[in-house]
Amino acid sequence: MKPTRLPDYLQHIRQAAQEACEFAAGMTREGFEHDTRTQKAIEMNLVVIGEAASRVLEHHADFAQRHPQLPWREMRGMRNRMAHGYFEINLDMVWSTVQTALPALLVQLSALPGEEP
Repeated sequence: MKPTRLPDYLQHIRQAAQEACEFAAGMTREGFEHDTRTQKAIEMNLVVIGEAASRVLEHHADFAQRHPQLPWREMRGMRNRMAHGYFEINLDMVWSTVQTALPALLVQLSALPGEEP
């Protein structure tokens, strides 16, 4: 079995959040509504974030418990909504997430102390 590496999961979350924010940068809500390519790119990054968060919860629960300020379960829940509810994705929720929740998440991640699992 391949070892599970906490730093890799955290980096996946950081990278996907950063990419999603970059995809939406300079875009209006109306522009986002009409740009399916950007919608799908951001949605995929939300899936990546949620999958990595799910693995942190599964393989590094002690780390997640030491950092309850991070929305681990919410990230996992968003992944589930994106992956399993793809015909009913709420663009307002996606837009709000990329405009407010992901920038806040990036700040929270940058404030994590450099600790090993």
